[in-house]
Amino acid sequence: MATTTGTLRFESRLRRPAQPASAAWAFFVLPAAASARLPSRSQVTVEGTLAGAPFQATLEPDGQGGHWMKVEKTLLAAAGAKAGDTVAVEMAPAAREPEPELPPDLRQALAAHPAAKATWDDITPVARRDWIQWMTSGKKAETRTKRIATACDMLASGKRRACCFDRSGMYSRGNMGAPKAADL
Repeated sequence: MATTTGTLRFESRLRRPAQPASAAWAFFVLPAAASARLPSRSQVTVEGTLAGAPFQATLEPDGQGGHWMKVEKTLLAAAGAKAGDTVAVEMAPAAREPEPELPPDLRQALAAHPAAKATWDDITPVARRDWIQWMTSGKKAETRTKRIATACDMLASGKRRACCFDRSGMYSRGNMGAPKAADL
């Protein structure tokens, strides 16, 4: 897999998601050649510009070796863009991975398990992001609760990575990929 140390430049069409119908955000899918130059088939945090407006975002895997990006309402406004527009995009992998947001239920569980918290504090932001994604990706509330408990046990034993979690979506039966686009 080729990776880039330079800036990716391409144009992409902004799409409106079909669901929810009231969505104020848009998204675009990276061209295959651009995705191929990124350092990972899974989530990648990038910095760049969209129609000249600066951003930092985490690209999501599409489950087929590519990536897509959610464009929040504030970035759309800053870029003067809307769904249906074709925009110029420049991006490169972020120099530093941002700290993921810790869900309240996980924060509470880690506070109750000092050994798990110690390992959590010692792993990288990417590893923490993977743990959070694995724990929160279940469809049922009881699955999430069970995964948080399992994660705390594994972290307490010194395990640093979420086991058996396909970060790219290429080998799982999960519902990965860009949202379905609404007709424009």
